[in-house]
Amino acid sequence: MRDLGVGFGYLVKGQRWVGAHGRWLGFGLLPGLVTLVLYAAALVGLFYGADDLTAWATPFADDWSSPWQGLFRGFLTVLLVALVMFLAVITFTAVTLLVGQPFYESLSEAVDRSEGGDVPESGLPLWRELWISARDSLRVLGRVVLYGVLLFALGFIPVVGQTAVPVLGFCVSGFFLAEELTAVAMQRRGIELRERLTMLRGRRLLTLGFGVPLTLAFLVPFVAVFLMPGAVAGATLMARDLTGEAAGAGAGAAAGSGGADPGTPLTGGTAPAGVPRDW
Repeated sequence: MRDLGVGFGYLVKGQRWVGAHGRWLGFGLLPGLVTLVLYAAALVGLFYGADDLTAWATPFADDWSSPWQGLFRGFLTVLLVALVMFLAVITFTAVTLLVGQPFYESLSEAVDRSEGGDVPESGLPLWRELWISARDSLRVLGRVVLYGVLLFALGFIPVVGQTAVPVLGFCVSGFFLAEELTAVAMQRRGIELRERLTMLRGRRLLTLGFGVPLTLAFLVPFVAVFLMPGAVAGATLMARDLTGEAAGAGAGAAAGSGGADPGTPLTGGTAPAGVPRDW
């Protein structure tokens, strides 16, 4: 259970880091604001045109009598809006990270540099990094949609569907949100998606302690924009823990100071443990 608190601690430390480095906070807000404006414009357009879109998609209902036509198309309109809102929530982080790839990569490097030790660089051209990020985001999105459909179906089970299923849904969302955010630092280290998922599963409580509170906060779009820079910074600190770099940096600092380690970074942790195959 200790890892739950450690994961949440990385989230807090990330926010503190950008708060102490105001320049990075300002840079990190730009991609989120751009993405928010794009999403807001798309959603406004959807709200104004949802009725027309539903009518266009259901020409067979043109001759239906009242109230059946209105009820049917009204249900489909509500379903369409709910689906788009769901997709907007689960894709916002991925799109923001894609839009802000150069910003967030530089932010992640700055965090690594402040913690001491090596600062890994991918050495890939920007277009290649964007392609890898987009490809991995689509793979993660596919998993999220799969779990979302399954949990939606389980939601119809009495009692369990109204209690355990929502909690499980937040855990799944938090896990994959943590994956997307740690990917910024992991990709610079040449760690592929499959290996990233393995590392996160091996420290599942750590991952959930970081991702679940952030998922709850990200339900409010404006909050997501302002927390994103700190979330990337915190995810970089957590990535250092998952790869064992944090422990190595701490040991190096202790050796260099004759046993005392006042300069040891705040990112303690251990290397990944054995990993189960399932989520």
